Amino acid sequence: MKVFVTGASGHIGQALVPELLAGGHRVAGLARSDAAADALDGMGAEAVRGTLSDLDTIREGAAAADGVIHLAFIHDFADFAGAVDTDRRAIDAIGSALAGTDRPLIAAATLPAVPGRAATEADDGDTANGLDGRAANARAVLELAGQGVRSAIVRLPHTVHAAGGRGGFAGSLFRIARRAGVSGYVADGSARWPAVHVDDTARLFRIALETAPAAHVLHAVGEEGVTIIDTATAIGRELNVPVRAVDPDALGFLGRLAAIDKPASSILTRQRFGWTPTGPGLLEDLNPSRWSQPAES
Repeated sequence: MKVFVTGASGHIGQALVPELLAGGHRVAGLARSDAAADALDGMGAEAVRGTLSDLDTIREGAAAADGVIHLAFIHDFADFAGAVDTDRRAIDAIGSALAGTDRPLIAAATLPAVPGRAATEADDGDTANGLDGRAANARAVLELAGQGVRSAIVRLPHTVHAAGGRGGFAGSLFRIARRAGVSGYVADGSARWPAVHVDDTARLFRIALETAPAAHVLHAVGEEGVTIIDTATAIGRELNVPVRAVDPDALGFLGRLAAIDKPASSILTRQRFGWTPTGPGLLEDLNPSRWSQPAES
């Protein structure tokens, strides 16, 4: 099938596009810059020039495709409400193009935080923490099932990682530690964050595109919860800097999240879709033997 992918040249997109192509699909990816277009061309995909705000381009890209994977999100924590609004408008544009076709729309979403236990696919997104703001958008995707769209969401951990700790919030913690000369954690560091390798994530998106029934929720969780102190310790070892508790403000926007215990399970996803994560864990990816410079995500 021809698949239109937003965020195709991003961290997850660069793993997803080859996964889709290897699975026999054709890919058209939204590209907001010459560099993104060149990256997609290099992977063997068609570049569709535009941004997440170019609703006509997004609508046309979705209408010309047999299915859509929506990965893109503007990670602007200075205007998070604006980013959420842009995301919702893009979802609505895709939905209008796919309505009544029974074509798939698989969208990235965030994992909820459930006090006292690991979140599951059955938990409502309303339980997500205050930085989420995307729960309503995820519900909007699922509600498109009532308009004849085979829509589903894949909830992602804060850290979708690759070698060297690249990707997500662990990559952000790495960059903060490198600048500050100390690898910090908040409170006692016992808060847990789930994690998943980027290649496992790409494979789950392909599986969802091909097989997920309408209105389904999938969890891309490889590890239920890696403690913040273990992550900080691994980062400190790699950078050869001290590891210690810091004021939340020292971690910027992450300071508001670093004390939230947010484990999550993917048991139902594994059972329903036969997905088994095989990539290395987060701490393994932070090992010197797998080192590469963490990139901006």
